[in-house]
Amino acid sequence: MHKFRASSLGDIMSDPKSSKEPLSAGAKTVCEKLAKQLVYGYTESISSKYMDKGLAVEDRSIELVNSVLFTDYVKNTERRSNEWITGEADIVTPTKIIDIKSSWSLSTFHALAQDGMNKTYEWQGRAYMWLWDVEAFEIHYCLVNTPEELIGFESETLHQVEHLNPALRLSRVLYQRDRELEEKIKIRVEAAREYMDQVIAKIAAEHSFT
Repeated sequence: MHKFRASSLGDIMSDPKSSKEPLSAGAKTVCEKLAKQLVYGYTESISSKYMDKGLAVEDRSIELVNSVLFTDYVKNTERRSNEWITGEADIVTPTKIIDIKSSWSLSTFHALAQDGMNKTYEWQGRAYMWLWDVEAFEIHYCLVNTPEELIGFESETLHQVEHLNPALRLSRVLYQRDRELEEKIKIRVEAAREYMDQVIAKIAAEHSFT
């Protein structure tokens, strides 16, 4: 049974236009892609300069958080799963999960928490809260220097930022756990699995030449 990654859970959680439909059109498209991957035995890797920076500076961003909040957080390496979802949170504490998001540049950094509200990240956090059985999830938007090889033709003044007050380079968005939404995840994942099974069967039927 396919388990949805916390980071991609938002792909299937958008509400359909009709209450009679179990999945939105966008969720169906995602399920069709996943079904194809299962049939043909491949995975599609997605990369971008934003993701490359996030991976490159993750430790530096955690250092920023610790310096501002006077904490000693360390990167989590445990992956957890239940019957429906799987995920590996960035930072785990006894009371909350923290997800590190390293902003690409000054121009993309969310200076106000309200600007950092994001449904995809929210569903990711709700998955983590469920998997680790904690009551809160925080997104930490961090602004640290971009590695020179990634900057390209953009102005370095947007990327060399560590001369700024560290407190100005950290924004936090808080979400509280909602068990009703966890039930919604269960329902949506089961609907997605059922649709994926239908797509897999259709692929098999269309490619049966005997």
